[in-house]
Amino acid sequence: VEDMRKYGFGSYLNGGGSYPNQDKHATPADWIALADAMNQASMDDSLDGISIPTMWGTDAVHGHNNVIGATLFPHNIGLGAAHHPELIQQIAAITAKEVMVTGIDWVFAPTVAVVRDDRWGRTYEGYSEDPVIVKSYSHAIVEGLQGGNDKDFLSDQHVIATVKHFLGDGGTEGGDDQGDNIASEQALFDIHAQGYVGGLTAGAQTVMASFNSWHGAKNHGNPYLLTDVLKARMGFDGFVVGDWNGHGQVEGCSNESCPQAVNAGLDVFMVPTAAWKPLYENTIAQVKSGLISKARIDDAVSRILRVKIRAGLFEKPSPAKRPLSGKTELIGQASHRDVARQAVRESLVLLKNNQHLLPLSPKAKVLVAGDAADNIGKQSGGWSITWQGTDNQNADFPGATSIYAGIAKAVSASGGSAVLSVDGQFDTANKPDVAIVVFGEEPYAEGNGDIDNLEYQRGNKRDLALLQKLKAAGVPVVSVFISGRPLWVNPELNASDAFVAAWLPGTEGAGISEVLFTQANGDVQYDFTGKLSFSWPSTPQQTQVNVHDSDYSPLLPYGYGLSYADKANSTAPALLSNSLSEDNFSEQVQLSQKPLFERAVKAPWKMLIGSVEGDKVSMEPIASSVQSNDVVTIKTFDKQVQEDARHVSFNGKALGFVSLQGNFPEDLRAYLASKSVLSIQLKVG
Repeated sequence: VEDMRKYGFGSYLNGGGSYPNQDKHATPADWIALADAMNQASMDDSLDGISIPTMWGTDAVHGHNNVIGATLFPHNIGLGAAHHPELIQQIAAITAKEVMVTGIDWVFAPTVAVVRDDRWGRTYEGYSEDPVIVKSYSHAIVEGLQGGNDKDFLSDQHVIATVKHFLGDGGTEGGDDQGDNIASEQALFDIHAQGYVGGLTAGAQTVMASFNSWHGAKNHGNPYLLTDVLKARMGFDGFVVGDWNGHGQVEGCSNESCPQAVNAGLDVFMVPTAAWKPLYENTIAQVKSGLISKARIDDAVSRILRVKIRAGLFEKPSPAKRPLSGKTELIGQASHRDVARQAVRESLVLLKNNQHLLPLSPKAKVLVAGDAADNIGKQSGGWSITWQGTDNQNADFPGATSIYAGIAKAVSASGGSAVLSVDGQFDTANKPDVAIVVFGEEPYAEGNGDIDNLEYQRGNKRDLALLQKLKAAGVPVVSVFISGRPLWVNPELNASDAFVAAWLPGTEGAGISEVLFTQANGDVQYDFTGKLSFSWPSTPQQTQVNVHDSDYSPLLPYGYGLSYADKANSTAPALLSNSLSEDNFSEQVQLSQKPLFERAVKAPWKMLIGSVEGDKVSMEPIASSVQSNDVVTIKTFDKQVQEDARHVSFNGKALGFVSLQGNFPEDLRAYLASKSVLSIQLKVG
């Protein structure tokens, strides 16, 4: 707050997994108190004679996802499968209200990446591989966040939106996060720019520059894209904000100095580390020396003030006194959760339904298995309370419903039964009528989710073994697959009688049971309406398979999705075979590096801190960006990119340690045979 008073920052942010007072369970009142203190400090003219209100930006990418108790909607990949722009606008309007309850003005959404390679760890942040959907959704979500251009624009019910990441982040070579996009300029516009056409037409006030490069030049320092294309040709008159120290990746720059980015058209640096102060001082010096022109600074300042004036920040009272501020009943309000549950229902895609196993009777004896069945964190994915979506418990999502809880409620109300058994064990004397197995990817966010092929659980197929065990016992199997992208799951499809792509549904898991089960009288409650907005791969190596490709040959095409109505529909999609090829072409794959920690711990591994006092060993999993016990303190820091390293300190009071552990054995004999080594980088000081 005192730095705000002294330097008068035009804006500030909380990154994913950062909270007031570094408290994961900070209350809405805590968020408001910080917003109010920062706003009042920015308006204090005692030091510089100037009162310009600051603005707070937050990553509200599927609801107000940093705040305990907020409504978390399905991630964008699921919303894309719903093919329902009006619903998207409603979701955005709800998100804006829940954000405003906590005194925040500005959200870093929507992401309008058109994903071309599903190895990318941010695939789930894209609505579709089809730019037509992305364009329409971008327009809808910006209107929902900001209000319409012709009505309630940036009113007390709305926030400032950010269309991101400009440009081409979904089209990098190899799906490499922050990598290089080598598309032609025409393809860059036709495919990757359409979300900006939609978003800017709806009046988006800010655009975030992308980490990626275009033909080798980092976008944060690309004057052709930021100034000539975005500002001049596309007519954008708001401001361009950088991504997390993204300017530091520009050639010739560092986090502390980057005149190239300012000259290229970046209006606001995002520098959330200690580098901000030297960057501030260096930028002033560069203006004084003429390295950055005063005209460029005047343009940037004009754009920032224009957005603040349009948002009414000069007229609005401080955050604590605004109309929605402190109305905590809006956080996770029942009507908001109703909309989220509708979004879950509409996002589900039925890939297989042999013998019309679905819908199920709620009077049945149901076994619910799989480690995602009663795991709200896993069903919500990345950007859920924490940045990576990891280290959460169900208690961190008050008011939410796990998939199992939704199933249990549905069947108990109609005389059936639901038994949770994560490993699929059951009493043979009370054999279930059906098993619903909920499984899928562990949560991840940017960078940490990049993979080198699309095979699910390569080398350690625990979930397949569970499905096959139940099938061998004669129990019909319904698979509910949790994932942030289409994956090669041919073996799992073969082992399932019905298979549902549920994506990352968020906090309202009951939406799944409402589609899986009939009403008590046997009538369908809700049919499957979701259709694939991403093509489904036919092999693990088919990482780029997009509708309109000349060699398009997916396992399941764009737009595929079964429904209950198909039973009487002669034009319904063909049913999947029970004997899909399970050849993963592993002989064509070279043994690759196996990261245990790369920017973050890679699932299924976990990082723990511990201490030893006498015979007592204490351990606890890392659950936040800063964590301590009586002996050890561990915190994230930026080594090369955002929060990619850990600083560990020991106070010497007792023996302390940091460890990586896994809950399951893993076959690493191929690495042993190839004489692989375990490599770790340490800097001791």
